[in-house]
Amino acid sequence: MPTIDFVFHDAGGGHRNAAFALRDVIASQQRPWKVGLVQLQDVLDPLDLLRRLTGVRIQECYNKILENGWTLGTTGLLRVLQGTIWLYHRPSVRLLEKYWREHPADMVVSIIPHFNRALREAYALAAPGRPFVTILTDMADFPPRFWIERQEQFLICGTERAVEQARAFGHDDAHIFRTSGMILKPDFYAAAKSGRETRRRELGLEADLPTAIVLFGGHGSKVMLEIAERLDSSGRRLQAIFICGRNERLAARLRARHWRIPVHIKGFTTTVFDDMWAADFFIGKPGPGSISEALAMGLPVIVECNAWTMPQERYNTEWVREKQVGIVLRSFRGLEAALAEMLQPERFARFRAQVAAQRNRAVFEIPEILEQILERASAREGTSTKRDG
Repeated sequence: MPTIDFVFHDAGGGHRNAAFALRDVIASQQRPWKVGLVQLQDVLDPLDLLRRLTGVRIQECYNKILENGWTLGTTGLLRVLQGTIWLYHRPSVRLLEKYWREHPADMVVSIIPHFNRALREAYALAAPGRPFVTILTDMADFPPRFWIERQEQFLICGTERAVEQARAFGHDDAHIFRTSGMILKPDFYAAAKSGRETRRRELGLEADLPTAIVLFGGHGSKVMLEIAERLDSSGRRLQAIFICGRNERLAARLRARHWRIPVHIKGFTTTVFDDMWAADFFIGKPGPGSISEALAMGLPVIVECNAWTMPQERYNTEWVREKQVGIVLRSFRGLEAALAEMLQPERFARFRAQVAAQRNRAVFEIPEILEQILERASAREGTSTKRDG
């Protein structure tokens, strides 16, 4: 039985979600594979200097940045992080090689950026000739060397832009696979448990009001307070669902507010799809997961792109414009105008039609791709064995 290791970490949450979604789909398809989930931070903890000094993991710092909206200038911070990773490349390779010598795998699949050079080098030392795969969980790379490295590896890309970037970096079509989108939990493809109006009533909302869902990932963001103020003072007949994630302070502040419009405020949840089912459109950060989840549930999006937007997420807003699935603002200060555009009946109908045209089945496509890669590796090993014999 082949062993496949999925490597993830908890910075942002999307990488973990993707790894677990693939594991669940592989299990549901009853593929004869043993799936390992490798938390990179656990393997590299001895090198986490920030944790040694402060007791806080690097990924926790990243999530705190998102939670507080401290994202201005993150391109520079990103380069510092990359420099630190490159500085500790050799020690990282040694730890990772030791891990795979002690826990052999037939294929390693990375679902994280930054570390793919070290991951591939370590795995090649521990298991020469075995396939190494990188699945981009962003819609595009943020070069240089965010996701894509100049090395022998397979790349699974969810957009044509990412495919073009892989080719430009020297990878041939035999090593590049295109999926129809980003990885989502299988729950986003399940039939709704109830009608949209029923779900709204379950949340304490009106059945017939236009409904926004406001979401900024698993750790929320204080910018949701500004969005709340603009929605509440818009004078429009609408209501809103706020998903605050693990940001309990944000949820408490929203609950303490005196609201003019109906709202439902929730903390961390593993059933975002149920809440999205109650909504008509999405307002939030332009993360690849958030946008893809909204589209899977039929929701046009309102996002912003400016100097505070994470650099690896800026292309996502270009993609939203290109596919005409929503509105991109320079700032949520323009939210009132965006609401007027989104809720104009003919415009909303066009957005919904463009959203419906996006048919993302990536989480079901990727196991088939991994099967192909395993078969290639097996055939190559068989040929090598015959030659040696």
